[in-house]
Amino acid sequence: MRSEIGNDIFKSVEILNRGGIVAIPTETVYGLAANGLDATAVAKIFEAKNRPFFDPLILHIAHSDALNQIVSNVPQKAKILMDHFWPGPLTFVLPKSDLVPDLVTSGHPTVAVRMPNHPIALELLSKLTYPLAAPSANPFGYVSPTNAQHVQDQLGNKIDYILDGGSCCVGIESTIISFENNPTILRLGGITQEAIEGIIGPVNVSLNEHSNPKAPGQLDQHYSPYCKLKDLKHDQLEPHSNVLFYSPQTEEKYWGENPRIQCNVMYLTNNNASIEAAANLFSVLRDFDQKGLTEVYIEFAENEGLGLAINDRLKRAMAKRD
Repeated sequence: MRSEIGNDIFKSVEILNRGGIVAIPTETVYGLAANGLDATAVAKIFEAKNRPFFDPLILHIAHSDALNQIVSNVPQKAKILMDHFWPGPLTFVLPKSDLVPDLVTSGHPTVAVRMPNHPIALELLSKLTYPLAAPSANPFGYVSPTNAQHVQDQLGNKIDYILDGGSCCVGIESTIISFENNPTILRLGGITQEAIEGIIGPVNVSLNEHSNPKAPGQLDQHYSPYCKLKDLKHDQLEPHSNVLFYSPQTEEKYWGENPRIQCNVMYLTNNNASIEAAANLFSVLRDFDQKGLTEVYIEFAENEGLGLAINDRLKRAMAKRD
């Protein structure tokens, strides 16, 4: 029996209170949520996603006071960023309290936490006495879901309920910043490095971990469709190739006014807007598989602002599947 899609927050609360798992909307992607302080409930997330236990989870809260329950210290610069960007797509890695199960943090002494900027997620969280562990609601390593139907298509009857909150407006995961030592971005996402540095000054960037990540989204291969993605180079194209352009404005630099090759062309954005491109990214990647495509040439975004996060997802999506 397939998971029900609905908008019943009280039903979601009842399921979560008895240790079940519920897919929830956020502004970034849909999350697969469970009581973040109940190791048995959290284990159901790993089982449903087939997620390796070495990959830590993010805890979601509705208000800053909830931090006292799950972290032991909040540095001043972290507080400044929280005041500026919460609720929103910025996750903080901070020293964890003893209440947080090691399963959530994959044994690390730190925990990732954020406050989502979605009215339904915030309403749900406000009715709970615990944070929600909620990684993306998809099979591990696959494209993240940005609407309720994506969750149902991917996880079928593996979860108890899907709380529908419409399409995600940001469409890529949160930026993750660690305060274990100097402020360090561990994952690029919905808040740009420039925006963060505009508030607290220069930060370090450390995006890849091959075997023991401190935060989600650091593995080399992630967010991947089954379709093979290749870097777009004009001399590689063959007739009837599939091509993902960033924007229609970029076609001209490859073919000019008289294209030599007729291709199946798709776009991340119709008006060269990075916000639109980020919101569309995972839906476009998922569509490749739904169309039965086996190979797509992709154009990267400009390496600045949200383009850095888009390119990060594309590079991980290009990594070879076993």
